[in-house]
Amino acid sequence: MKNRLVYSEFGDNGDNDDAIARPTPDLPPQEQQLRVQPTRKGRKGKTVTVITGFQSHPDTLKALLKSLKRQCGAGGSVKENRLEIQGDVVERVVALLIEAGYPAKRSGG
Repeated sequence: MKNRLVYSEFGDNGDNDDAIARPTPDLPPQEQQLRVQPTRKGRKGKTVTVITGFQSHPDTLKALLKSLKRQCGAGGSVKENRLEIQGDVVERVVALLIEAGYPAKRSGG
């Protein structure tokens, strides 16, 4: 079937993901302000440690998450430029992030 495209702002090929993609800042660790907090909101009562404030490339976040999960002995994921690690491991995560060069602070309860 023929493509019945009427108007395209970024070209005819329909592959405009590169044109509308936003650049991701990749700041060095010492220039980022990270907040680490435990939360149970929306997780059926299970505690999760959430790390926010990253301004890094997604590949950098995945590598950092892998390291934190291994050192905490827990699972986790990357969601919307924040890291989530299962369990209440706030103090351990803050210590590991400071050791890695990130200025991290505990936030919330």
